[in-house]
Amino acid sequence: MSNSPEAMTLDMSSASRGGWTQHDTQWVLSLFGTAVGAGILFLPINIGIGGFWPLLIMALLAFPMTFLAHRGLARFVLSSKQENADFTDVVEEHFGAGAGRLISLLYFFSIYPILLIYGVGLTNTVDSFMVNQLGMESIPRVALSGVLVAFMIGLMLGGEKLLMRAFSALVYPLVAILLFLSLYLIPNWQMPAVSAPDLGELSSTLWLSVPVIVFSFSHAAAISSFANVQRRHYRAEAVSKSERILKYTSLMLILFVLLFVFSCIFSLTPEQMTQAKEANVSVLSFLANIYDNPYIALLGPFVAFVAITSSFLGHFLGARESFNGLVTKQTKLGNATADKIGVAVMFVTIWICAVINPSILGMMEAISGPIIAMILFVMPTIAIYKVPSLNKYKGRLSTYFVLVVGLLAVSALLFSW
Repeated sequence: MSNSPEAMTLDMSSASRGGWTQHDTQWVLSLFGTAVGAGILFLPINIGIGGFWPLLIMALLAFPMTFLAHRGLARFVLSSKQENADFTDVVEEHFGAGAGRLISLLYFFSIYPILLIYGVGLTNTVDSFMVNQLGMESIPRVALSGVLVAFMIGLMLGGEKLLMRAFSALVYPLVAILLFLSLYLIPNWQMPAVSAPDLGELSSTLWLSVPVIVFSFSHAAAISSFANVQRRHYRAEAVSKSERILKYTSLMLILFVLLFVFSCIFSLTPEQMTQAKEANVSVLSFLANIYDNPYIALLGPFVAFVAITSSFLGHFLGARESFNGLVTKQTKLGNATADKIGVAVMFVTIWICAVINPSILGMMEAISGPIIAMILFVMPTIAIYKVPSLNKYKGRLSTYFVLVVGLLAVSALLFSW
């Protein structure tokens, strides 16, 4: 794409007329790729164990939870008076230096554990494929995880152009194969037994599932970079254009993910879901291991690999940005030095976690989901009552909905401890 003033003027002219551009499509795909990762591949296991009613309620709430929360976070980032403010700059501007540092630290820890989860998930996916589908012996976990983590971080260090090419290359086959597998599993569907729910058990199941659902649809890690790009690209129309892109991203996610989740759950029994959770593998790897079918055996692990890799790229982008912001504001280190330290620290810790192999669903429920909820749901709602430019969103039903979901996710963390 040309960067000449004439081309930019034409692009802005098209944008101001409300037209959909290639720029918008690229960001929908990038945000979709960030969201479709380990969370969605483990969501059928978590929801499937609970039975039919949690699945139905989750399906009804998934879109408003996803769209409204990410819209609120994008609005918060775009509320800054600074031209190129990242997330850490915005929270310091609105909440002061002390609170800003705390929120920025929470933001980093809402993303960083996800990278640890992806290191574990990718290693288990590749190991399961090699052993169960290729009939090979397991490679020592230290070597396998080290190569895989280095490969993913290497893509990130290739620069923004390589990253966007990687997203484009990964997301299209991911969407196509997810849709194919979802439809291909339909003949194996077994409708679950439906009976009147026990309200106490249903409430408890839904409450403790909220962190995993929040985690599964989250693309919060990319929102700060996304909002900044829209500010530079669309100027005064950044908020409305961002909301439109986020709406289509959420619709695309719900359409493909819910079909996939329903298809997986209807193809497995609750007992099999429990086995998958104990094996610490994604639902696609588990399906590949129990179905004597070449399509599922090959495509299942491939989709898991692509989904985790694409989502890792988006989350590493957010973790890298937030780490650099924290370090440069607290020390005298320059951005380049902070970046090198951050990449080295994240590589080593992700590698170590992949070797240790903790429970993926356990990490989602106890750490990632609740912390993401603080940043994605609770903090932007508080900002609505504190930041003058956001005061117009006070008292809206959507504002209260986002706050309640966030508090449920955070309280689930306290209960699990």
